[in-house]
Parts: sequence; C-alpha cells; structure tokens
Amino acid sequence: MLSIKVYLTEMYILKDNIYKFILQKSIMDCFIKEIFNENGEKSHNQFVRFGKGRFENRAVLNLQKTDKIKLRGSFEWANDFVNLVSELTDAKFSGVLLSKEQLNLKNEKKKSGVYSYEVLDIISAKIAEIKDKSYAMLLDAQGNGIVLKIKKKLPKPGKGEGKVDGKFCQLEADLKYWNKIKEDFMLPECKKCRISHTYIIEGIIPPKNEKDFEKIRLLAKRKGRIIRNLEIDKKENKEEKTFEA
Repeated sequence: MLSIKVYLTEMYILKDNIYKFILQKSIMDCFIKEIFNENGEKSHNQFVRFGKGRFENRAVLNLQKTDKIKLRGSFEWANDFVNLVSELTDAKFSGVLLSKEQLNLKNEKKKSGVYSYEVLDIISAKIAEIKDKSYAMLLDAQGNGIVLKIKKKLPKPGKGEGKVDGKFCQLEADLKYWNKIKEDFMLPECKKCRISHTYIIEGIIPPKNEKDFEKIRLLAKRKGRIIRNLEIDKKENKEEKTFEA
C-alpha cells in the first residue's frame, strides 16, 4: 500500500501534468483568428460599430520577445487579453466590467442600458463564467509569471485612425507561455512585430423578420474583407480574408 507521502506526491504530479496539458490545448482563439478560421459568428460584436467603408489601423498588436513576452494592443483586444490570462493561470482580476445584461456581481451601476461593475480580486474561474455576457472586460490581473494592465475607459466611437492607442492593453508574461500566446493571437515566431488590420465592409445583412430598429442595428451582419498587415523583424507582409460576422 502506498504511503500518504507517496500518494500525495503522485497526485501533485498528476495535477501538474493535467495543467500542462490544458495549457497546450488552446481553448480560446482571438477574434481575428476566429474570422480566419471562418467562424465569424463569435466576432460579431467587434463589427457592430461599422457601416460600409474602409477602416484602417484596427486591432493593433505590438510584440517584443526577449527574456519576457511583452504584448501591447488597442482596445479591441481587451476581452481576448483577459480570456488568455484566465486560461494561462489562476490570476486575480480587478477593474471594470461592462455588460448589456445584469450580472450577479456587486457594485452595479446602469447608464444608457449598460451595466457596469467595479470588481476586485475575482478569480479566473469567474472570468470563464461571465466572459460571454461581458462585452468589455477592462481588467488588470496578476498571476504566476504574468501581469496584465488594461485602461478603464473605452475610446469614443469614431475616434480617428491616426489616434489609435496601441497601449490600451499591456501584457507581460514569462517565456513558458509563448506557445499558447503565439497560437491564440496568430503571432509569428520572431523577436519583434507589429500587426494591424484593415476592415473593408462591403455589405450589411439585416436579420430576417425583424422590425425593431435597434435590434436590426445590433444583429445585422457585416460582410467584406480583412487585410492583416504584418511587420515582422522589419519585413512587411499582408494576408487577406473574406468574412461575414
């Protein structure tokens, strides 16, 4: 019969191996990757603000990889950064949550149909519970070898393309997390890169049998192309994908 000490050691090893296996399996994909994988439904909310036209310098990412991973992003990436951290480690999150439906959280405020919550030290498991109900998770976090900082006020719609805040989201992580970060955000294997996106909205598809104007605005799909502009270690490249979201 195993001694208690040996049993606990084996259980710890098993738990550690399970955790490493989970890290290797990407649960989350960023919204751009969802589109490139032809799964635009999950990214619908990212495009509600856009009419027909060409929109430059969107969803900006900047990567620096040395002895740490430093990833910076514009406001579009806030939820993806939070989801990533919640999957990487059991972190504690504090900041502001915005939702169009009521959540079971304290410190609730409501303005113009939007619920906002100031939260303190909520854990990764809670993020998994509320992420699909929150359209903006403006949260800071700290965990095992990872620090996340996100600004607490979204930019106003229509803000100029030349004024994009590329440091709205800031993530610093140990190199042990590189494989998952690279996979989830479609990052190249490099030391430094900048990625931006051009949205070309060519059509708007309204929902069928809906007469409420606000619901039509929120539910209508955008159809067009996304151009992914990459500058990888000073070399430029482009990728293009048609989408409907």
